[in-house]
Amino acid sequence: MRYLLVFAFTIFLACTTADNGDIGETPPAGGDTGPIQTEEVSYTDGETNMKGFLAFDKTKTGKRPAVLIVHEWWGHNDYTRKRAIQLAEMGYTALAIDMFGGGKQAAHPQDAMKFSGEVFQNLSAGEARFNAAMDLVKKHDSVDPEKIAAIGYCFGGGIVLHMARIGTDLDAVVSFHGSLDSHHEVQPGDIKAQIMVCNGQDDPFVTKEQIAAFKEEMDNAGAVYEFINYQGAVHAFTNPDADANGEKFSLPLAYDAHADTSSWNHMSILFNVLLPTGNANL
Repeated sequence: MRYLLVFAFTIFLACTTADNGDIGETPPAGGDTGPIQTEEVSYTDGETNMKGFLAFDKTKTGKRPAVLIVHEWWGHNDYTRKRAIQLAEMGYTALAIDMFGGGKQAAHPQDAMKFSGEVFQNLSAGEARFNAAMDLVKKHDSVDPEKIAAIGYCFGGGIVLHMARIGTDLDAVVSFHGSLDSHHEVQPGDIKAQIMVCNGQDDPFVTKEQIAAFKEEMDNAGAVYEFINYQGAVHAFTNPDADANGEKFSLPLAYDAHADTSSWNHMSILFNVLLPTGNANL
């Protein structure tokens, strides 16, 4: 395993990164959000229409890095939009993307499993949807098209790791409680992005064997990566709705405020190194 982060610099940033545990309310797109401009955006991969949500600081001048956000298996919802606004407040242009098409959302785990399964069963179509979103954000007036990262949650974590595995030109990829399963045989040198995996140590959906296989895969590929386990955290630990969903559907989901804040801060440290925005609030 190789790391780009310098220890002393990491400690400094860890002490100065803001607490981002409370993701708050989502303002309507185009509404009064202070310096943050939000927009509903539509785009297509040639076959499927997707609905995304763009956020950026309209008071900031010059080109800046962009971050794509891939939703959980519930679909493109308010949670990913809140994360887009957080990233915009940090100085990035952020695009919460739509991997299911039409802004489709799941109200029940059976639907979520169906929608997410359809993507993984036809990954070439999923790749096209991701790339269409990346092409869209690269063309935005505020974006430096050479500085792009992607983050994903649960299903979305698996998607961004897959995009890294196939060699997508990304600077960084961060997976939050995402699937580690590989759908592509990675060769040495394939992975261009630096990878960070933020995992709940007690997540029943991610086994020790899967973690060991992932690390071996990354090592063999010569990838630059970091795997972080958050003690006591289970699946969906970053989402405040996890407790309610876990209780409603009898699933092992739970929000963990400490793991949520820590994982966001770890992501911020990585982005500060690879994709600095000059924002003093980072």
